Amino acid sequence: MKQILYQLEPNLTPAEFIDVLRRSTLAERRPVDNPSIIAGMLAHADIIATARTPEGLLVGISRAVSDFSFCTYLSDLAVDEAFQGRGIGRELIRRTHLAAGLHTSLILVAAPKAESYYPHIGMEKISSAWRIAAQPLSDPRPDS
Repeated sequence: MKQILYQLEPNLTPAEFIDVLRRSTLAERRPVDNPSIIAGMLAHADIIATARTPEGLLVGISRAVSDFSFCTYLSDLAVDEAFQGRGIGRELIRRTHLAAGLHTSLILVAAPKAESYYPHIGMEKISSAWRIAAQPLSDPRPDS
């Protein structure tokens, strides 16, 4: 098995992010056809942890938003399908939580195909999550 190199990459390019999203199963739930949204997702992330082959191929990413005091929301965890089953996702989660601080709660919303993965790596399921669905970008923002 090839060695995987992990690092924090706050300046990851949108093109590389989109590429690994497409090689994982996450692209079907991310706006990969809208590079400006992808760029904003990267620019406003607090933690971007990556996994690369020695040749530099991006094979995994964890993107999180954190207050570094209380909670960390792991909004994207993507591993190239050809590299899944090697512990890359688990290590990206570990490194993301370390970067945010182990004193923070790490929270994520599982992709439907990955729901069985998270209990396997020791994460606890919580049942009370709520959301307000995103509005199309063309909608005007409400008055403050």
